[in-house]
Amino acid sequence: MALDGCGLFCKYTLFIFNAIFALVGFAFLGLGLWLRLSDSTRGIFQIEDLNSSAFVIAVIVLIALGSVMLIVVVFGDYGACNEKRCALQVFSALLTILAMAEIAIGVVAYSSKERVGLHIVEFYSSLYALYITGGDPVIGATLTFIHNMLHCCGVTGIVVIELAKNTCPKADGFWEQLKQPNCPLIIADVFNSKAALVMGIFVGTGVLLITALVCTTVLLKQTKRNQQEVTAYYTTVY
Repeated sequence: MALDGCGLFCKYTLFIFNAIFALVGFAFLGLGLWLRLSDSTRGIFQIEDLNSSAFVIAVIVLIALGSVMLIVVVFGDYGACNEKRCALQVFSALLTILAMAEIAIGVVAYSSKERVGLHIVEFYSSLYALYITGGDPVIGATLTFIHNMLHCCGVTGIVVIELAKNTCPKADGFWEQLKQPNCPLIIADVFNSKAALVMGIFVGTGVLLITALVCTTVLLKQTKRNQQEVTAYYTTVY
C-alpha cells in the first residue's frame, strides 16, 4: 500500500533532514578529529594536567556527537527509504534523546554562562602556565592562534612585561605596542556576549529534531496501517 500525501511529505522531509543532519555530523566529526590529531593541538591531549580541561572535553564531545549523528542518519534514511518500522522506531528513540539533550545543553550553557566562561578561562590559564614553564612549541602555536583570533595578549596585556609576548598579535598602533587587551577578560566577555546565541542554536536544533520526530511518527502510523491492510487482505483472500 502506498503512502498518502501527508506520508509522502513526511518521507521526503526526512530525506532533507537527514541530508542536513549528515552534513552537520560530518562537520562535527571532522572538526573534532582535526582538533584531536592536528599538529598544533595534538600535544594538548598528551599533557596529563589538561586531560579534564574544557578544550579536551569539547573535542571529545564533538567527536562523539558527530558519530552519533551519523548513526542516526543511517537509521533514518534506511527506515524512511524502505519504510521499515524497526529502523524508524530506533530513529525516533534516538531523535527523542538528542532533542532533549540539545535543549537541556542550550539552557544549561546559558543559565551557567559565567561558570562555563570561567572554565574556558581556566583552560587558557593552564595553557599559558604550561607554556611559560615548559616552552612547548605546540602550546605556543595554540596560544598564538587564540591570541590572533581574539586579538589579545597573555594574562596581563602589558606587552613590555608579558612573558608570552612572542605569541601576541601584531600591534595595530603605537598604544598596542605597550598595552593590549588581556585574554582572560576577553574570553569571558566573548562567551557571555554570545551565550544567548549559543542557547538559540542548541534550542533551534532541538526544535528541528522534534519536527523530524513528528514526521517519523506519521510514517510509523502509516506503515502500521498499511501492514494491517495487507494482513487483512491476505486473510480475506486465503
